[in-house]
Amino acid sequence: MNAPRRAAGSRASQRSTTGVRATLAALGIALAASATTLGAVSLRMARTVVRPAGRRPDTRIVRLDAASQTITLERTPDTTLPGRYGLFTVGSVDYLRLGSIVGEDETTVTRKLLTHVPADGDLASEAAFSGWYFDKPEDLMLPFQALEVDAGVGSCPAWEFPAEGDSDVWVVQVHGRGTTRSEALRAVPVFHTLGISSLVVSYRNDGDAPRSPSGTYALGATEWRDVDAAIGYARRRGARRVLLMGWSMGGALSLQAALESPHADVIAGLVLESPVVDWRTVLDFQGRAMHLPTPVIAMAERVLVSTWGATALRSGEPIPLDRLDVVSRAVELRHPVLILHSDDDGFVPADASHALAKARPDLVTMETFTVARHTKLWNYDETRWTTAIQDWVRGQGLSRE
Repeated sequence: MNAPRRAAGSRASQRSTTGVRATLAALGIALAASATTLGAVSLRMARTVVRPAGRRPDTRIVRLDAASQTITLERTPDTTLPGRYGLFTVGSVDYLRLGSIVGEDETTVTRKLLTHVPADGDLASEAAFSGWYFDKPEDLMLPFQALEVDAGVGSCPAWEFPAEGDSDVWVVQVHGRGTTRSEALRAVPVFHTLGISSLVVSYRNDGDAPRSPSGTYALGATEWRDVDAAIGYARRRGARRVLLMGWSMGGALSLQAALESPHADVIAGLVLESPVVDWRTVLDFQGRAMHLPTPVIAMAERVLVSTWGATALRSGEPIPLDRLDVVSRAVELRHPVLILHSDDDGFVPADASHALAKARPDLVTMETFTVARHTKLWNYDETRWTTAIQDWVRGQGLSRE
């Protein structure tokens, strides 16, 4: 009687062991699948960061009223902002200037058109809201010339707006990620009034300048060399003091140029609009905004900084996020800095800007906005934005007035 019981117990034990193994195998497969998914999402996030992308629609045209010269847009945090803006469209016109809000409800916003649209005008429903306002240099009604700056990747197109009379103070204007140099046109009249010449530049992979071998962004780690080439051009044209003004990622480029440039002796200061001061702060913010788990965001950062990640992204070289963190390098700053940033930027959080101002109160002046959002401070409050820049420039003794 004992032998059958032992056999039955043995079979039960085998079934239990088999069940445990099956459970562990299933768990292993699930964990592997989870890790694979985490890695794939992280890689996709990292690729999005370094791959140049064209302009993407972010609102819809609900109604165009040519008779009253108004346009009704889908309500978004940007389309509800007070001030003057631009709208990229597809149809009978490709860019519209927008004025004040003349009507709104829970889902739409109606704004005055500052660009005339004919009665037979026809526009696609998808559109992109913009802070540019000016989209070409002729809009400024100031003398300018188109030129090319020789840089390491080739000839980078630029616009030069000379000051009236002789001027040995120049400002190099550096646009942000995913845009072109037209973004910086808003600032040209501000510096022109101060007797300062403006050089509005392009840089590798921005759609105007040549591509790098990888065709990807390095987030400022290599692009600053094109800014440095622009400083050299200004110097050859008679500049003895050069300001750098960077917008968004252009702020990261300008900061890297200030820290690394062999022309640092002529850099007189930096004006930064909604700048990227530390990329990890931006990546964390953007990841949370996309509801990505913390491990995915952390893995995406590891992809960016690693050699194997550079191979996977085909970006040529790892992105040195530590070197691009100017808060941690604050002690290295040598030039006065004016930062203009909105606390509800919505894209590049102002945390790192505040941290840099706290770390170097001897050099950094922080002008904090609210409501204005990302790179739209001029649009939201042109008077305050202009006054802040001009007062700071005068305070540095750089105005010719």
